[in-house]
Amino acid sequence: MLSVKALDKFLRLRSFFSCTSIPIMSNLEEPAVFGKLSRFGGDKVKMFSSNPCMIRENGTGIGDCWLEGSSLHSPKSSNYEYTEEVCPWRRQMRNVSRGDFLNRTPANMSRNHRVFRSLPDACYLPDRPYSSHCNDECTRDNKLLRSMPGFVKIVEVGPRDGLQNEKDIVPTVVKVELIKMLVSSGLPIVEATSFVSPKWVPQLADAKDVMEAIRTVEGGRFPVLTPNLKGFEAAVASGAKEVAIFASASESFSKSNINCSIEHSLTRYRDVALAARKLSIPVRGYISCVVGCPLEGVVSPSKVTYVAKELYDMGCYEISLGDTIGVGTPGTVIPMLEDVIDVVPIDKLAVHFHDTYGQALSNILASLQMGITTVDSSVSGLGGCPYAKGASGNVATEDVVYMLNGLGVKTNVDLGKLMLAGDFICQHLGRQSGSKTAIALSRIRGHASKL
Repeated sequence: MLSVKALDKFLRLRSFFSCTSIPIMSNLEEPAVFGKLSRFGGDKVKMFSSNPCMIRENGTGIGDCWLEGSSLHSPKSSNYEYTEEVCPWRRQMRNVSRGDFLNRTPANMSRNHRVFRSLPDACYLPDRPYSSHCNDECTRDNKLLRSMPGFVKIVEVGPRDGLQNEKDIVPTVVKVELIKMLVSSGLPIVEATSFVSPKWVPQLADAKDVMEAIRTVEGGRFPVLTPNLKGFEAAVASGAKEVAIFASASESFSKSNINCSIEHSLTRYRDVALAARKLSIPVRGYISCVVGCPLEGVVSPSKVTYVAKELYDMGCYEISLGDTIGVGTPGTVIPMLEDVIDVVPIDKLAVHFHDTYGQALSNILASLQMGITTVDSSVSGLGGCPYAKGASGNVATEDVVYMLNGLGVKTNVDLGKLMLAGDFICQHLGRQSGSKTAIALSRIRGHASKL
């Protein structure tokens, strides 16, 4: 821990070391001087996000982390304006001389080192939302970031896919409030419920009541799952304006999940699609087990492609490709996407990853690089399939938003409000959030509130 006196000396010597190499810190790494800075008042202290950074024109890829704020007051010194002052962070590294540093190239440098020219929206005070925003200049200067889409549509599946596996029945009023909070965070599409038999999914037996309660909610679309024509008719009668159908790329899983073969399920869905077309109701398609099945193991991309084409031909405006048990990696997801893209336009596809093996974000990143611009996720990582033993929750919406912010990709979602929705449902369920981002930022917020 550096003393204030040591920091004082460091700042005065800064002119002699204008290029000081330090590693990128994550949001969980506090400054080495953070404890001492607290004496200057909580309103003076600002921490940083894990923004990607700009590489300098000379390509050296090293630079300074900048503090943003008004002034830093030391008990034994005059005021220091620290709008652009270096702040040392508590992570050990070897010292690099200026001459040695300037001779280094990106090829022989650690990936930990970057240049931070600006950190917009990087305030971590309790009354400010958390952010990992990347600035536009950062995106333009990096080949990888330039390949990212400018905007990603997030389809929130928490109220349906996230809650359907809960053993204790969640009251309708709680579900409705969760949906309202998710919409208020800026999420454009919130999958509200499912019109399936209560015998198979008792948690969603209140589908009609949920739809009635959100009938007047503005600012979002609320698709519902319909397994057959009977479910579709019930959904329409309850005021549904958009529906979704779900098939499987695995024959065994199709039989265990919806009690029929793949071909039989597609026949059912053609009837639903035809009825929806007559009423001008959009239909979204889901495909489960796109890379792996709990019963059959590895699923061939050709099987996914077949089902995707059938759903597209029957009129689905979008097809969500789901890794139901979360076994996929970029090495299996990319070949699957390459096959499907041959028969379905890329802008008609979405991805839906469960995070059983911690691969969801890497799979999303790989999908974005392939051209995908729609991602399904669930607030607080809620979820799990009742018919896929061992499958954990969906990728957490908070984690997806945080990553996309860091890539400079717009979502129009307010992460702070999203976290409130996650806190709300997790408190009701009596468990910790499944979002690493929500947990980390809540701890930082709690720490900052004590300053």
